[in-house]
Amino acid sequence: MLAGELYQSFDPILLEQRQRAKQLCFQLNQTSPLEVETRMSIVKQLIPHHSNGLIWVESPFHVDYGIHLRVGDNFYANHGCTILDCNTITIGNNCLLAPSVCISAATHPVDDPTARASGAELTAPITIGDNVWIGANATICPGVTIGNNVVIGAGAVVTKDIVDDVVVGGVPAKVLRKIDKNRETNSKK
Repeated sequence: MLAGELYQSFDPILLEQRQRAKQLCFQLNQTSPLEVETRMSIVKQLIPHHSNGLIWVESPFHVDYGIHLRVGDNFYANHGCTILDCNTITIGNNCLLAPSVCISAATHPVDDPTARASGAELTAPITIGDNVWIGANATICPGVTIGNNVVIGAGAVVTKDIVDDVVVGGVPAKVLRKIDKNRETNSKK
């Protein structure tokens, strides 16, 4: 699976790992937002590869395995995010996911309907750099690398790698402009 080769998603071991994650997601999604310590404990069990910095996940939140997800410091996932981590998904420091973001390392055989119907899947890793803001309802597709200091517009579908310091949007996502780090400070004068 992690090698990107065709695999059966209903393999008993994989199914058991997904069930564990689903149970933890269920617990998290049923826990009051005021029960901060309980929520943090569940998140740390669900995402064991995390930094010691702040990780905040709003409910509802869904993840396939959790064990293939790596998040840096100051990670925030707003309501309704889904992460299909059937391959490694690495998210850098200071990353924000707006409501209903979908990050999916999973795909299915396109040219073979028999394999697709059998439950066969393919995967590709995803890497998201530092200081990335992903807008509401954006989708990050398998195999994508997103650079540092990137803003992904709401509703974008990212199918290809994104370089550092840009704003992207659209379906499929394309670079809309370079980020000018002086732009907002200049406009306030």
